[in-house]
Amino acid sequence: MKYFILFLLCIAIVGISYGFYIKPSQPENGDLFIGLSVVLGFLITMPLFIYHRWKNRSVKDYMLTKENIEKMRNFKNSGSPSSKKDSH
Repeated sequence: MKYFILFLLCIAIVGISYGFYIKPSQPENGDLFIGLSVVLGFLITMPLFIYHRWKNRSVKDYMLTKENIEKMRNFKNSGSPSSKKDSH
């Protein structure tokens, strides 16, 4: 899946580049290549990428629930090295 998404992204980038390359001589075809490549990039590649990155994760882990806020407060107050300030 990773390589398929990368392949689609490369096709979209090449299509946009080619569209800008031929646009001065053939404006209609240039606009067509640019438009189809943008559609490929945003309406096909982006949702596939989001699905691929989120397929094994729980959305609840990233929501600000009372439990997660308490976990963050407890972590901050536990004396983690990143929360201590240097007094020198």
